[in-house]
Amino acid sequence: MPNAVVNRFLGGPPLAVAARLILLCVLVGVILAALGFDPGNIVESIRRVVESIWNMGFDAVRWAWRYFLLGAIVVIPIWLIVRFVRAPSGH
Repeated sequence: MPNAVVNRFLGGPPLAVAARLILLCVLVGVILAALGFDPGNIVESIRRVVESIWNMGFDAVRWAWRYFLLGAIVVIPIWLIVRFVRAPSGH
């Protein structure tokens, strides 16, 4: 019984969840490093990113919008499918 509670809380077996979290952390870390974030001084990194976006003006908004739409083409249908599959049945 306690193992089932832990699995339900974590969303799966602890080692599998830990492995997924480690991979996700590495992926997000690579993306943040590409954006110029520094883990030693995150506040300064955020300030620099916001300042560079501000300096780029509306080109940054167009850039972000294009990538948002590109990602949404994949993410939203997958999310909808998962939600419909996991929806409780009305029995």
